[in-house]
Amino acid sequence: MNEKPPTSASLFLNEDSEKPERRERGLRHLRQAMQKRTAGARDRMCSITRDSARAFLRRNAFVLFTVAAVALGVVLGFSLRPYKLSVREVKYFSFPGELLMRMLQMLVLPLIISSLVTGISSLDSKASGKMGVRAVVYYMVTTFIAVFIGIVMVIIIRPGKGSRDSPAASSGNIEPVQAADAFLDLIRNMFPPNLVEACFKQYKTHYKKVISSKDVIIQVNVTNATNATINMTDLQANLTAVLQTIQETVEETIPTAGSSNGVNALGMVVFSMCFGLVIGNMKRQGQVLREFFDCLNDAIMRLVAIIIWYAPVGILFLIAGKIVEMKDLAQVGGQLGMYTVSVIVGLLIHGLFVLPLLYFLVTRKNPFAFIAGLLQALITALGTSSSSATLPITFRCLEENNHVDKRVTRFVLPVGATINMDGTALYEAVAAIFIAQVNDMDLNFGQILTISITATAASIGAAGIPQAGLVTMVIVLTSVGLPTEDITLIIAVDWFLDRLRTTTNVLGDSIGAGIVEHLSRQELQSQDVEIGNSVIEENEKPYQLISQENDTTKHPNSETTM
Repeated sequence: MNEKPPTSASLFLNEDSEKPERRERGLRHLRQAMQKRTAGARDRMCSITRDSARAFLRRNAFVLFTVAAVALGVVLGFSLRPYKLSVREVKYFSFPGELLMRMLQMLVLPLIISSLVTGISSLDSKASGKMGVRAVVYYMVTTFIAVFIGIVMVIIIRPGKGSRDSPAASSGNIEPVQAADAFLDLIRNMFPPNLVEACFKQYKTHYKKVISSKDVIIQVNVTNATNATINMTDLQANLTAVLQTIQETVEETIPTAGSSNGVNALGMVVFSMCFGLVIGNMKRQGQVLREFFDCLNDAIMRLVAIIIWYAPVGILFLIAGKIVEMKDLAQVGGQLGMYTVSVIVGLLIHGLFVLPLLYFLVTRKNPFAFIAGLLQALITALGTSSSSATLPITFRCLEENNHVDKRVTRFVLPVGATINMDGTALYEAVAAIFIAQVNDMDLNFGQILTISITATAASIGAAGIPQAGLVTMVIVLTSVGLPTEDITLIIAVDWFLDRLRTTTNVLGDSIGAGIVEHLSRQELQSQDVEIGNSVIEENEKPYQLISQENDTTKHPNSETTM
């Protein structure tokens, strides 16, 4: 009864006395954890035998060969530069690399169709809808972050200030593209009228100049009428004298329907998604089609397993050929050098900090262990400069090394390789503001916002082929009134930056698959339970062929009489 309540002073004293104890406890835990980890590492080092080393080399043979191929390609390319090979000789030298590109591109179309159809048909419409929303939200968020990083980098570094570099020689005329027509083409390509044609062609608006003549009414200068009153006939005479009709020749540029070579990946993705949804809703009736596309997907992945052994050879010659083909390195200085630095720093920040941080915040797992499993896909992207051509190897790395659910990879990766282009969006934002700085044009906030939105949308329309970013670059420049001919300023380094941004694109797609799988694990587990229950029900039924069932019900006395 006589206990006194603790005063505030005594409470503070208790807290002060508890702080050293808490700190010591934390240090003790940290020390124990470090000792345990050190002891584990020591045990592992002691347990390394020749067999375990051989098993490690066999397990990581693909990655080691690919890394060695990149290093050898760089050394071989720079050692051949002094010999000044002709264009024909460089073409012949790069032939093994060209073969790899053709092999991978051969598998892209059947892989996109089969993986999307099997991935979506194996999910119910509710699960695939949720997964699709998560994937699209991830794509939009990461692309906007990439554009923001690019804009901040180019504004801080300001690579376009200083003496203007001379533009590189353009390989052809840069065709003007209106932003509205480009976005309409994007929507048109989503719904190809001919699926066979979509395998090798896509819709593209061309422009035709039409000269037409039209009547124009002009006003002829006459003396002012007097204040005197005039009658009706005089008024009509004055009107005919004031207005005169002449013919004027007008030159108009009108959009016309056209096409460009290349797989319409967007159209095939939309068709495959809709087809997969329909097959999934058909349940038992669609089982045969589902099994067919599943089998086709497995067959393509087995082909990938064969081609993957040739990949290091192809990558070696692709990189060496590009280095031999490269123009004088001395010209990559001044503005162009600073522009290259701006893009590289932006891509590194996005690929090594932003994407791993997103993965860690969502999954609470080590992102760099996940990225280590993707190493071969990233190196292949660096060598081939094509996210679509890298798709077969990305599938293999995610499913075999990182153990991502096949239902997620088959749905997320083909869509990501088509519409998720973080590196391309960052590059286009940097390039547009760089060209504005070169021309001494100060962009206001509205124009920078326009660039960010247009770069995001244009990156969706960029095909997953080498140097597709240069084509969509025209859309971004046109949106803010920048000269499109200044694209020739950045052509000299585009081949190198194209490889880096493709690697960033592949990394973004793969981390997106990991994040979507983590967020969708409840739907996937519930579906596994449903499948398990349906299998048990099927096993409980007596086995009977459909034809036998029909025969017994419809034709009880079906014996032929002799």
